[in-house]
Amino acid sequence: MKNLKSILIGSAATVAILCSCQQAPKEAEALKSGLNPEDFNVTYAGAEYDDSLGYTAAEGEGKQVALYTLKNANGMEVSITNFGGRIVSIMVPDKDGNFQDVVLGFDKAEDYFPFNNTSDFGAAIGRYANRINQGQITVDDETIQLPQNNFGHCLHGGPLGWQYQVYEVEEATETDLTLLMHSPDGDGNFPGNVEASVTYSLTENNEIVISYYATTDKKTVINMTNHSYFNLNGDPNEPITNHLLTINADNFTPVDDTYMTTGEIAPVAGTPMDFRKAKEVGAEIDNFDYVQLKNGNGYDHNWVLNTQNDITIPAVKVESPKTGIVLEVFTDEPGIQVYSGNFLDGTVTGKKGIVYQQRTGLCLETQKYPDSPNKDWAESNAWLNPGEEYSSYCCFKFSVAK
Repeated sequence: MKNLKSILIGSAATVAILCSCQQAPKEAEALKSGLNPEDFNVTYAGAEYDDSLGYTAAEGEGKQVALYTLKNANGMEVSITNFGGRIVSIMVPDKDGNFQDVVLGFDKAEDYFPFNNTSDFGAAIGRYANRINQGQITVDDETIQLPQNNFGHCLHGGPLGWQYQVYEVEEATETDLTLLMHSPDGDGNFPGNVEASVTYSLTENNEIVISYYATTDKKTVINMTNHSYFNLNGDPNEPITNHLLTINADNFTPVDDTYMTTGEIAPVAGTPMDFRKAKEVGAEIDNFDYVQLKNGNGYDHNWVLNTQNDITIPAVKVESPKTGIVLEVFTDEPGIQVYSGNFLDGTVTGKKGIVYQQRTGLCLETQKYPDSPNKDWAESNAWLNPGEEYSSYCCFKFSVAK
């Protein structure tokens, strides 16, 4: 019987092989977003930055870039490129069951390259998200000068932060993508050899769970986040000023006119920064008599979350009255930077040839407070020492308003 069973299995395998040879290969299933993965299948030669020349392509061996798409049983799709660990597209159903793309981005990989466009669309930011004052940190009494790429400050790791580097793909399945960053000592002048990872997981509850992890061999700073620009209207021709925004925070960290935190923690009560109850993003956004909105050119601030690192409590809720799409953000971080796309100015053309005008995207960046290495904020420690592990959790949960 054993020999007969082997013969039958072998015969069935032979038939299957013959049949497969006679069948035409199946074409790849089209993505709901309309993205073509071949437009992301390119080699990145690298980039260099010069204060006078700006970004230029670098010579030398390049790294492979590709597009990866996560799917769930509900039909939700999340497309991610390993260039900068960027979310390129998020397709979610609206109140009528139609799928909408709710993030800004580009149709092909080259448009993300810094010598073509300087943008943070969808990026996994590192080493340090947000700003470090005058680009300086002090490690064991030694002052280290980091790149100064934003009003004299170091923003998002400098002009060649991780958003402009290629992440290595460790694992890619239909629901999970793990990307690795091997950041050498002196990368952007940050100290320490850092091994970092970001994992994107798509759940059956229409959640995008983002898990960050890092270790170092020297004392350093680390603060990773995702920089997606959300537009829940599903149409970037329409601004996000109609979005209903709720932020679970009694306080925020004010900034000066260079967008740097002053060190103060201020109450939101009685100010345009109060989103403890839902209100339209645009309700008070142009009230420049309020100095914080003038300094930020709108909303570009860190809110001090009430959630106390509890990932079961929503930190932020956003809803589009047009589509009924709801986004809730959960995190174990102490703060969230809410940025209302104030500096989008019609000079960038995104997916489907749509020109991105001011306030057509809303960023919700879970993170340590800006400039934490230089501020006395006990609840926002951004230092990482050898033998320690950095981890951070963010969840973007999508649903439809009832």
